[in-house]
Amino acid sequence: MTVNRINKKLYNWASILEDNTREQAERASTMPFIFPHLALMPDAHLGKGATVGSVIPTLGAIIPAAVGVDIGCGMIAVRTQFTADDIKASALPLSDLRENVERSVPLSAGKYNGSVTDSAKRRIFDLEVLANRAGFNPADRSPNWHMQLGSLGSGNHFIEVSLDEEDRVWLFLHSGSRGVGNKIAQAHIKVAQAYCAKNWIVLPDPDLAYLVEGTPEFDRYIAELKWAQEFALLNREEMMDRLMDQFERWIGGEIVESERVNCHHNYTTRERHYGKDVYLSRKGAIDAGKGTAGLVPGSMGTRSYVVEGKGNALSLNSSPHGAGREYSRSAARKTFTREQLDAAMEGIEWRHTDAFLDEIPGAYKDIDVVMEDAQDLVEIKHTLRQILNVKGD
Repeated sequence: MTVNRINKKLYNWASILEDNTREQAERASTMPFIFPHLALMPDAHLGKGATVGSVIPTLGAIIPAAVGVDIGCGMIAVRTQFTADDIKASALPLSDLRENVERSVPLSAGKYNGSVTDSAKRRIFDLEVLANRAGFNPADRSPNWHMQLGSLGSGNHFIEVSLDEEDRVWLFLHSGSRGVGNKIAQAHIKVAQAYCAKNWIVLPDPDLAYLVEGTPEFDRYIAELKWAQEFALLNREEMMDRLMDQFERWIGGEIVESERVNCHHNYTTRERHYGKDVYLSRKGAIDAGKGTAGLVPGSMGTRSYVVEGKGNALSLNSSPHGAGREYSRSAARKTFTREQLDAAMEGIEWRHTDAFLDEIPGAYKDIDVVMEDAQDLVEIKHTLRQILNVKGD
C-alpha cells in the first residue's frame, strides 16, 4: 500500500483500518504538541487512548497512555546453528521440549518465579543500581518485582522455536515489563489525568492526558519509564537464557549463536526528526532506522519476520510490530471454534487448550497484507515458521 495522508498531522500505512481506529488516531493527532505528524503503521488497531500501531512524536510533553501499559514490550530472537534435520534426528519428541520450557519459565498473568536464578540475580542487581540512580524504589510500585524477571505473561506473549527459509532453527519470544511495568504505567496515566484536570486542560479523550516537560511529574515518569524499558529488555534476555538451556538439553548439544535481535515496540526515546529533537513514542511499532534489525511476529500459527529498517523519514523511521488484532478477545471467542484453532495450529507443537481461542490467527490481520503495506518501511531478511509454541493462559 502507498501511504495516504488522512490529515496534515496524520499519515497512514494500513490498508486494513477500522473506522473507530482511524477516529482514535485522528483525535490523538489533534494534540497541540505533535510534531511533525503521527504515523499509523500497517497493523494499527484500537488501543487505550492512543492507537496500537502508532508512532507519536511530541515536543515538550509525553502522553503515558501513548507508550502503553506494557512498557518496553518487545521481541527477542536468536539464530542457532541447528537445522530442521537436527530437530527430526532428536531422540525426544517436541512435546518434551515444550513441557520443559513451560516448567522453566513462569507463564500467565500474575505467575512469577518461586526462586531467583544466578543469571536473574545479576540482572536484578543491575536494575537495582539503575533504580537507585533514578531515585526511586520499584518495590513501591510492585513489591515482588524481582520475582517477575524471567516470566512471560499471557495474551499475545509467546515463546517459539521456528525454522527460517533455509530450515535453520531460531528461538523467538515476546514479552515486556510484566506487572511492575504495568503498575508504573497505570500510576503515571493517573498522574497525567490529575495534572490535566488541575490545569483545566480539555482533552479529546481522558486517556490522552499528558505530562509537560520541566515539571516534577514529567521527570519522575521519564525516570521510571526508562527503568521499566530496561527491565523488559533484561526480562527477555533472562527468558532466552532459559529457553536456550532447555533447547540444548533437549537436542543434546550447545548452541552456537550466530544472530540476535532484541527490540522494544512499546517505548519512548529521544530522536531527531524533521530538524527537531522529539520524544518519540512507538506504541506497537519498532525502530526501522536504516540498517536497524527488527522483529515482526505474526500470530500463533502464522509466519514471523526478521527485518531490516529502510529509514523511511515519513514513517519516522518506524515499522509495524506484528499482525495487529482484527477481532477483540471477546469477539474472537464468539466468532471462532476450537476446531478452527486446531486446524490453524496443525503441524505445530502447542498446549492444546480452549484458553488460546482468542489468540487464533483468524483474530489477527493477515500478516502477508501487513508486510505488503510495510514494504517501503522494512526489508525482509528472514521468514520464520514456528514448529513449537508456548503461551500463558
